[in-house]
Amino acid sequence: MEFIKIAIEDRVSHIYLDRGKSNALHQQMLEELGEAVAEAQSNPAVEGLILHGKEGFFSAGLDLITLYGYDEEEVRRFWHTFMAVIRTLVAFDKPAVAAISGHCPAAGCVLASCCDYRVMADGDFIIGLNEVPVGLIVPESIFQLYGFWLGRANAYRYLLEGKLLKPQEALGAGLVDEVVDLRRIRSSAERQLRKYTQYDRNTWQQSKRNMRKELIAAFDADPGETIERMLKQWWSPATRSIVKTIIDNLKGGK
Repeated sequence: MEFIKIAIEDRVSHIYLDRGKSNALHQQMLEELGEAVAEAQSNPAVEGLILHGKEGFFSAGLDLITLYGYDEEEVRRFWHTFMAVIRTLVAFDKPAVAAISGHCPAAGCVLASCCDYRVMADGDFIIGLNEVPVGLIVPESIFQLYGFWLGRANAYRYLLEGKLLKPQEALGAGLVDEVVDLRRIRSSAERQLRKYTQYDRNTWQQSKRNMRKELIAAFDADPGETIERMLKQWWSPATRSIVKTIIDNLKGGK
């Protein structure tokens, strides 16, 4: 794998997002991540996984620069892959912890929200879903995922304004479960994972499946119609203009 690194230690699969400075997601990275999660699910020697980012960035979300250059079929393939990978992580029935080592907006926040527990580094970082201001339509399944942690009312409010939260704000809202010094990210994530794995495996996993039944069903629904609406909006002049401005700002900041 080129953009995902895996290390299995003490029966835990440590999955590292490893693409550039900000771990922005593109087609190949998503495919590799889906493969890594599926491997952790099927490997009987793995008791759980920890999803890691890089110092300063868990993931900046979608790689808008690359995505902007995709043609129609490439963009369609990308969104189908994205939804499939999220479904795989949502339905992962072993313990999963996100070690959020920095900024975690948009699709980065979606990845973290799939996990059972989120440890976030303290500091001048942000987390949340800001798709609407960018011009991207939020699928119903992503709304359900966000609302699973925030409650539907807050998820509704936050999504419609694209609210981004600081670590302590996210802790208060229930979007993250723990805020620690960056140096303690890994140890805190491992400690929480061991709390889960101390229990009878079948009892824990079946309970997780039961509590996520409606959430998994939302991702099992055919996303085709939703993706087509997203694609129509993606190619609209308004969204293309917003994304182009974001890209110009990103390039100007380098």
